[in-house]
Amino acid sequence: MEDYIDLQARVPGPESLRPDAVIIEGRTHGGRACRIVDNTCSVAREDLVGVLNDLIAARRFGTAALSAHGGHTLVIGRPEATHIQFGETLYRLLLYPYEARIERF
Repeated sequence: MEDYIDLQARVPGPESLRPDAVIIEGRTHGGRACRIVDNTCSVAREDLVGVLNDLIAARRFGTAALSAHGGHTLVIGRPEATHIQFGETLYRLLLYPYEARIERF
């Protein structure tokens, strides 16, 4: 996880979004607003909706406490980093408490 993101990263603000970023909004099982943001502007809307619905169904949104490499310090709301592939292109997927963000590697 540390290879992909800054461990001190805060929840992203609007200043880190491209002006033309594609944003799809939804609601968690508990009724809270959540969204997926394509900061690459290259993923089809249908694919974004599908990923957002899958994340909601898997209950991936909300606050969670993560510890780096099994350390003794927990940080609530630390983003998780993973990857996702659309077509032949691999992207970085950052999961914040109520936002999933797609970025280029």
